[in-house]
Amino acid sequence: MSEAAPRPATLTGPVEIVGTGLLGTSIALACRRAGLEVLLSDVSPEHVRTASGLGAGRPAQPGDEPQLVVVAVPPAFLGAEIATVLRARRSRDDVVVTDVGSVKAGLHAQVVRAVGPELAARYVGSHPMAGSERSGPLAASYALFEGRPWAITRHEGNPARAVALVEELVVLCGALPVRFTPEEHDRAVARTSHVPHLVAALVAARLAEAPGEHLALSGQGVRDVTRVAAGSPELYGQIVAANAEAVVDLLGQVRSGLDAMIAALTAEDGVRLRALLARGVDGTRAIPGKHGGPVRPTPSVFVSVPDEPGVLARLFAAAGESEVNIEDVRIEHDLGRAVGLVELIVEESRGDHLAASLESRGWVTHR
Repeated sequence: MSEAAPRPATLTGPVEIVGTGLLGTSIALACRRAGLEVLLSDVSPEHVRTASGLGAGRPAQPGDEPQLVVVAVPPAFLGAEIATVLRARRSRDDVVVTDVGSVKAGLHAQVVRAVGPELAARYVGSHPMAGSERSGPLAASYALFEGRPWAITRHEGNPARAVALVEELVVLCGALPVRFTPEEHDRAVARTSHVPHLVAALVAARLAEAPGEHLALSGQGVRDVTRVAAGSPELYGQIVAANAEAVVDLLGQVRSGLDAMIAALTAEDGVRLRALLARGVDGTRAIPGKHGGPVRPTPSVFVSVPDEPGVLARLFAAAGESEVNIEDVRIEHDLGRAVGLVELIVEESRGDHLAASLESRGWVTHR
């Protein structure tokens, strides 16, 4: 990651959003919330009308002069659209263009080939690490990026002012700017996003052909592992294809690990199997914890609750009365009854206290 901080700039608008899907409309809503004028454009007039109706801005008109243009179109069209935006504003050297694409190195090379390095210098790549299984402007929220990392991929030749303007947009949206080279970014997202999605899809595919009685045993674990597999195959296919080199390298490493696990199981080699599982534990501990700090031990207290209005509010109020901070919460529903199991995740030293406090208030818990 680059450590050089860009010089201050001032984002005063207008901001033009090209592509009013989930990410584009969410950025537009955040900009409007900050008081900036926002211009909206999309190949779908219906999407523009919907986003405008949500208060995300107004339709862009010929003669509009944005300060910053955010290109938020599907991955297959990003390079061509960024080039089109840059050419259309060739005479205005103060306009900065960014995007929200998931892959950066190949995209930047495509833009340079299309418009040349001088014009491409006005393009600063970026990638918000936020999203949803839902899509379209109706799924958008101004708070989508709150507290999430947002990569800024500065290219050689970018003016410091251009980088600073994009960083201002990131902060305005409530996200945390992280600066990478395009190549570093692509390796990082392959490891933390693209390969996990592909592995989740492979695991989920085994469920699609499973007998119903097998699926009746589904618990929170399988839901956690397969959740991201529900994303759009068309969209994610475009994303991973654009980052094929980094993804294939990591998939090869996953395949080697899978081969080693199959061999350990076949040979009934418990020592080797435990070593492979331990590496997985090491990986979970490597993921940054709360507020980006180190991972801390966090036991769970499980609480049985009826599936009825207001029960979660009462449970959280009872937890608050115990003066224990809830670090995280998960809910699992009983397949056969109108009952849920709420998992309250707390600091290591507070689990027993929380369980005892809740039980004294009539809740049924277990550790």
